[in-house]
Amino acid sequence: MSLLAMQRDFRAWLSESSEDAAARIGDGARSGLEIYHNNYRAALTNCLAEAFERVHLWVGDERFWSTTAAHIDVTPPHAWTLDAYARDFPETLDLLFRDDPEIAELGWLDLTLSEAFVGPDAASVDPAGLGEVDWDTAVLRLSPTLATKDFRSNAAAIWSALSTGEMPPAARLLPEPVTMLVWRNELMPRFRTAEPGEAMAIALARSGAGFAAICVAMIDLLGEEGGVAAAGQLLGRWIGDGLVVGID
Repeated sequence: MSLLAMQRDFRAWLSESSEDAAARIGDGARSGLEIYHNNYRAALTNCLAEAFERVHLWVGDERFWSTTAAHIDVTPPHAWTLDAYARDFPETLDLLFRDDPEIAELGWLDLTLSEAFVGPDAASVDPAGLGEVDWDTAVLRLSPTLATKDFRSNAAAIWSALSTGEMPPAARLLPEPVTMLVWRNELMPRFRTAEPGEAMAIALARSGAGFAAICVAMIDLLGEEGGVAAAGQLLGRWIGDGLVVGID
């Protein structure tokens, strides 16, 4: 057997528990293969347990360990760093718990907040210089750590309670979906629910639309008086939250 063939069989044994691969490697290696296989799965399980602490607290040990086992069975590592392995787990949660959307949403918060913490650095704008900005042509650059997702449940309230050791509320569906924002301000990951029209305004800013275009869109949504006021309030909140990292 060539070295390449042995490496492929070893990978097949680790990721798929392939008995054919184990047989080709040889019966004498079986005990060692079992040890490597256990270590492989333990490393992936520990990675998921560390990354999804609130999911673990919410669903309990039995469901969490069975879910991680199912995920590992069908999702081998795909990157050079073990940190990347956590990224696909919320999709597994969504597939396995379709009737409990708060579980996948908790997973998204766990993952996205941790990724925001290690995301690219970008200093927020200094409010002192805003008086010199031509807002008719200004284009906002938002934080590279900003992520958004539509939530159907009260997962944000559950996550907050679990993080502080309080009794979490019962899971419930919201009257209508809301957009959740996650970003990092200085060294602190943050999240909150978007205000009315804010998700649309963020999408426009990310597309390169100017602040004037955002104002027009808010006017179309809320009327002239309400839209202008809302656009100004959003700008003030974005700057206060550290979401604006540049104005072109």
